[in-house]
Amino acid sequence: MIASKGRVKLNSSLETFLSEIERRFIVLLITARVSARTTELGLRYPKDPADRIIGATALVEGMPLVTADKDIRRSKLVHTVW
Repeated sequence: MIASKGRVKLNSSLETFLSEIERRFIVLLITARVSARTTELGLRYPKDPADRIIGATALVEGMPLVTADKDIRRSKLVHTVW
């Protein structure tokens, strides 16, 4: 979405870019546990569905979240690094 809106420029097709991400990083699945956890974040956490999936994944996996998102950091519901 951000590439289609011109906020980032890709030097390849989206599919090639995403394949490279899969090659270089561990890509975690959106599991039932992660999906359920998104509903438990409460009102302090941002309402954006993608932000909720990202935060819930960090919580379920027991990992800190690297983000500059002020609303996520302000919620203090997910351990963040930035």
